[in-house]
Amino acid sequence: MTAIEQTEAARPRGTRLPRRARRNQLLGAAQEVFVAQGYHSAAMDDIAERAGVSKPVLYQHFPGKLDLYLALLDQHCESLIQAVRGALASTTDNKQRVRATMDAYFAYVEDEGGAFRLVFESDLTNEPAVRERVDKVTNECAEAICDVIAEDTGLSRAESMLLASGLGGLSQVVARSWLHSDRSVPREQAVQLLASLAWRGIAGFPLHGIDQH
Repeated sequence: MTAIEQTEAARPRGTRLPRRARRNQLLGAAQEVFVAQGYHSAAMDDIAERAGVSKPVLYQHFPGKLDLYLALLDQHCESLIQAVRGALASTTDNKQRVRATMDAYFAYVEDEGGAFRLVFESDLTNEPAVRERVDKVTNECAEAICDVIAEDTGLSRAESMLLASGLGGLSQVVARSWLHSDRSVPREQAVQLLASLAWRGIAGFPLHGIDQH
């Protein structure tokens, strides 16, 4: 069950929940408000109302709005990192790896909760703690891709990281562009187009240890 689904299930005011369930409920409500309004326009009153709790209950779990926002970022940054790692580990066929990784980004932005907006379209990126988390998800996804490139091509770590950053950035930007175009191209087709573009580039680097003559 997602955080937003937990919010829906637990929203009636006055319901007593275990601490972890209450925290998840509050995170789900906060996600809805932050995605809809942005950080600066959102108020703790709005979040408490959305969750169906009093402000004191909200403050028992999160001392302030920034703490709540950072908790959401931690959750959703980790979600993308794990999705990319899972895609890379899902097959040993590198062409399929490229496609699976691209699809992980598309699935992430397509999630109905809109959490990707908090990560990639935040109105709070001037806040160091937010910037740190956004940089972390970008870097850790690139590191995961870099590991595969370095192992398979024999390129240096620095060279592999450059290519990995390009693939990750391409995936993230194109997936967001696709979503904002109202998904005018079906997701499967969009992923295939992007994967074909990326594969034609990365496949130009020969596999390490294989005789090319």
